[in-house]
Amino acid sequence: MPTALITGVTGQDGLYLSELLLAKGYEVYGLVRGQNNPKVDVVRRIDGLKLLYGDLTDLSSLLRAVHSARPDEIYNLGAISYVAYSWENARLTSDVTGMGVLNMLEATRLYCADDPGRVRFYQASSSEMFGKVQEVPQRESTLLWPRSPYGVSKVYGHYMTINYRESYGMHASSGILFNHESPRRGPEFVTRKVTRAVARIVLGLQETLELGNLDARRDWGFAGDYVEAMWLMLQQETADDYVISTGETHSIRELLDVAFAHAGIADWTSYVSLNPELLRPAEVDLLIGDSTKAREQLGWKPKVGFEEMIRMMVDADVAEQRASVS
Repeated sequence: MPTALITGVTGQDGLYLSELLLAKGYEVYGLVRGQNNPKVDVVRRIDGLKLLYGDLTDLSSLLRAVHSARPDEIYNLGAISYVAYSWENARLTSDVTGMGVLNMLEATRLYCADDPGRVRFYQASSSEMFGKVQEVPQRESTLLWPRSPYGVSKVYGHYMTINYRESYGMHASSGILFNHESPRRGPEFVTRKVTRAVARIVLGLQETLELGNLDARRDWGFAGDYVEAMWLMLQQETADDYVISTGETHSIRELLDVAFAHAGIADWTSYVSLNPELLRPAEVDLLIGDSTKAREQLGWKPKVGFEEMIRMMVDADVAEQRASVS
């Protein structure tokens, strides 16, 4: 039975990944920060998942967690992942999302110093690293030009992963994942913010929705598909970096079209207002990935399309909001 350790296990990706690995017969450990973490109850519902406590900013706690789990695979998903918040607290974002990667890599290196390739390491890189895009579509070789403290921190972690792979011979791979969503997405992210608001509007619980840049375009996929790509990366004989994306781009306006239409509202314009305070200080206007390498080398491709995913999220939010008032 292989063993995996997942940081950021309480997040959307951590939940899907833990379920995937458990279904494949893994022994799975999830790292959570602090015993009063409000999201711990969510992961405790996953049958078979074992919890360890640690903090990405505390190397000693990560060493203890690695020695306790004795993993064959480590998936470093932990981060402060809300881009807008990264401007409000750039230092904390840098410590967790950037330096946290270094701490996790170092804990892994020390644990398997006698055989650097014994533990396979996955780093959750991000399409936000491309920022002010220098090439369309974006691929593994595209110049990185981050436009937020979050993006800068992810670039640091990405290159540190490459450095540990090249310096110490570690089996360390990075997945440059484009936006991936699901009903488990946090309500602060724009897709879930929209689908949750749509649900509340049709149920009479909310009147309007405030958004920022409606013309920003993203390559949106389903998180359940993307965690499979993470696993496939660590099954390869040689570690490498892969763009994971759908190769399609959609605007916030298209997101609104699909979400409101699924709820029976053909014209959403009277329900949506623009709030300049929600605009990013430095906007990323167009992200679209080229996942040819992942498709050819990993045999991966997305299964859930954009409209199907948004409809899934609206249905889940309608059910959740209805249950909350019943």
